[in-house]
Amino acid sequence: MTRIDDTPPAWDERTQLTTFLDYTRGTARAKCDGVSAENARKALLPGSPLMTMSGLINHLRWVEYHWFQVVFLGEEDRGPWTDEDPDREMRIAVEFPLAQLLDEYAQQSARYRELVAGNSLDKQARRAIRDGRHVDLRWILLHLTEETARHNGHLDILREMLDGTTGD
Repeated sequence: MTRIDDTPPAWDERTQLTTFLDYTRGTARAKCDGVSAENARKALLPGSPLMTMSGLINHLRWVEYHWFQVVFLGEEDRGPWTDEDPDREMRIAVEFPLAQLLDEYAQQSARYRELVAGNSLDKQARRAIRDGRHVDLRWILLHLTEETARHNGHLDILREMLDGTTGD
């Protein structure tokens, strides 16, 4: 599995935060290297029928959309989820080739890199979170790194269960 390096090229806060988010994104993509279309759609955990490799990649993509576009920029939420099906992004992922989901995730990540580069880490989100507070861009980067890293653990487990492949 090929991954990017987690050591930032500079030691300022922005570079460290963006390097770690890119590292976790790269790790998620690397966990999918060589996974067959059939295996990408398999739900192996009996208690988690939506937990597929495709579902997790699509979830990561839409989580970033939510935090950057809906919360930070204040745009209308056009995500695939509904009140009746709040995990729909994971459910519909099996309808698309994993390669397409990974490409869309990579393209979106590139756009968000530009968004982050063009804004202060102290800039507050336009929309409040559940408790009414407005988080700043720094918090969003930290949150997305945590979210992606957590789901990388899920991807790691699924990959090992699918074909025995393990990695860092």
